[in-house]
Amino acid sequence: MKHRTRRILLITIGAVAGVLGLGLGAILTVGGIFVPATYLQPWTATYYQQSTDARMQVVAHAILAPSGHNMQPWNVVLDEADASVLDLYADPSRLTPAVDPDARQTMVSQGAFLAYLRIAAEELGYSASFELFPDGSYDETNLEKSMSQQPVARVTLAKDSSVATDDYSSLFLSDTNRAPYTAAPLTVAQTDALTALAEGSAASLSILSDQQDMIALGAFAVEGTLIETQYRAATAESAAVFHGTEQAKNEARSGFAVEGQGTTGVKKYLLQGLLTVFPALNDDAAGARNAIALTEAGVDHTAAYGLVSTPSNTRSEQVEAGILYARISLHARTLGLVMQPLSQVLQEYPTMAVPYAAIHDAYAPDGQTIQMLLRIGTPTTEFPVSMRRDVTSLLRTP
Repeated sequence: MKHRTRRILLITIGAVAGVLGLGLGAILTVGGIFVPATYLQPWTATYYQQSTDARMQVVAHAILAPSGHNMQPWNVVLDEADASVLDLYADPSRLTPAVDPDARQTMVSQGAFLAYLRIAAEELGYSASFELFPDGSYDETNLEKSMSQQPVARVTLAKDSSVATDDYSSLFLSDTNRAPYTAAPLTVAQTDALTALAEGSAASLSILSDQQDMIALGAFAVEGTLIETQYRAATAESAAVFHGTEQAKNEARSGFAVEGQGTTGVKKYLLQGLLTVFPALNDDAAGARNAIALTEAGVDHTAAYGLVSTPSNTRSEQVEAGILYARISLHARTLGLVMQPLSQVLQEYPTMAVPYAAIHDAYAPDGQTIQMLLRIGTPTTEFPVSMRRDVTSLLRTP
């Protein structure tokens, strides 16, 4: 009788384990564990070699640059008459008007693209010069049409054996690390190396680490996140560009995914499968709780904050701020540091008006515009890279 009972128990346990195993396998399959991640191809070190045109080679690196909502709002036109020239346009089909109603962050993203392009050019033996808004400024009364007609920058490449860069390998590392950082403060050498990058720029960088600033800027970051999670237009905009499976990511190749929370490996596929089968796990309330918790954990474990500011808020200054931000981010990685933009409190929609004014009163009292708020520190973990479009999708005919 005992043997029979034991056998029944073992059969039951085996059956339950089998069902659970089948269920787990199904969840992982739905999450895309067997689907090749073509959206990560641009991160491979040899990706740029698919083209022999130096302009496309540097663009293939520049597509790794950070952008608002990871929308990658870039179009490129290759000059047909001059093989050393390309024009960069903002893509008006990739705007995020809820959180970026004035397209300021879109312009910052243009600058980030240019900074990455220049580092790639230097590695490949070229200098890259930029002429911002070569055909004139935007018509702000008809912005989207103007974006499609007026280039942000005209880029000229020139063979130059004297150029060099220490930051090329940093192009292939994640630009954003949302995890808690170690308690190690920035060294004087690290701080000096980062602040020196602002020399000659229209934008400026302040690195702040005293207790009063840490408390104040951390509070601004949390308040901004809280307000954004309560702004329905913003959450709907984010949800529209969230892609929860490998198949969806391969189709979109831009926007948000679970990697943005630092999820990797089997956990990534498990979470994607669960979110697909049980979408309520990622409803607005759950997303808000997670965003606030991540921000609170981040500001509690941060060595310093960085503020990238410009004298006013012209389109050219916004692009210059993006160039400086990306240079800071790249060189920080070279120095063993990481960053996370905390841009919510700097967004220009109505419900953010009070903290937006407060942070500018405190940290831009002479009328400057704070273009970027960053947390900076030494990483506790490596963060995964995010989706990128195929470089040829950026091409536009003249």
